[in-house]
Amino acid sequence: MTQLPHVFVTRRIPEIGLRLLRAACVVDLWDDDMPPSAQDLRAHASDCDGLLTLLTDRIDGDLLDACPRVRVVSNLAVGYDNIDVAAATARGVIVGNTPGVLAETTADLAFALLLAAARRLPESQAYVRAGQWQTWGPLLLLGAEVHHATLGIVGLGSIGRALARRARGFQMRVLYSGPTRQPDAEAELGVEYAALPDLLRAADFVSLHAPLTPVTRGMINTETLRQMRPSAILINTARGPLVVTEDLVNALRAGIIAGAALDVTDPEPLPADHPLVGLPNCIVVPHIASASGPTRDRMAEIAARNLMAGLRGEPLLHAVNPAAIGIGRQVEPRDYV
Repeated sequence: MTQLPHVFVTRRIPEIGLRLLRAACVVDLWDDDMPPSAQDLRAHASDCDGLLTLLTDRIDGDLLDACPRVRVVSNLAVGYDNIDVAAATARGVIVGNTPGVLAETTADLAFALLLAAARRLPESQAYVRAGQWQTWGPLLLLGAEVHHATLGIVGLGSIGRALARRARGFQMRVLYSGPTRQPDAEAELGVEYAALPDLLRAADFVSLHAPLTPVTRGMINTETLRQMRPSAILINTARGPLVVTEDLVNALRAGIIAGAALDVTDPEPLPADHPLVGLPNCIVVPHIASASGPTRDRMAEIAARNLMAGLRGEPLLHAVNPAAIGIGRQVEPRDYV
């Protein structure tokens, strides 16, 4: 007989991750397209040793107090703003994430959104589907040029750097802003540092890649949108709350900026009747930046291996709060299963 830990997986994930977990754990899988409610999450996690979570799952001190056996929370995402990391650390609960595998895929989507918004591809497709295409016209659906334009990258992490590499192929001038200058990136990628107001004033395209923090929350608002060019396009594949949604709606309606392309929104998901969904100069897609088969497989494998390592008392592949390892949550051993 073998003593197996119990884990709760809060959504269907790629089979590679589930297969790893089922070989080493008793797995409770939330087999629904919608995430578990807070009550369902607490009920299923209450007797579990570990959790494999998504960004849609709120993990805070109250939940962890109600789930005294939980020792590891493995988030299937790079970000972890859905988890109160300080509360987890204080309780000796180690938190893992899945960095390093989705930068290139996310940069692909960011550049795809940039191109689609610049050349008005959704509007063009809608025009054809509506039967409006009667002939070629010299003024029909004129868009913006991407080659030799100026791209402003807000947050030059791994995804921002991957986007900058793509921009080089279009001979774009690339500006970046962030808390510190990065001379190595400037030398490698030919990017130029600019304070955020200067970047916003100069860029034809502004792409957000900053983490969500108290400082960055709402950083794109009426004031900063007014600093952008009337011809500029905003792209967001980072976190929805970086942008004040109502301010963006007003800016797009008033022509303060030319357009936006969003993979993430606030709230998320947006209802189908939300103004952003209906605006012709705004593209909204359903948080698909990392949605390629190989990338999601790698994320699921890392999340599963993080969870199993933590349950064995071993170092995680990627730990958000390694200080929690030294604290350790003490629980009684399980009965044999």
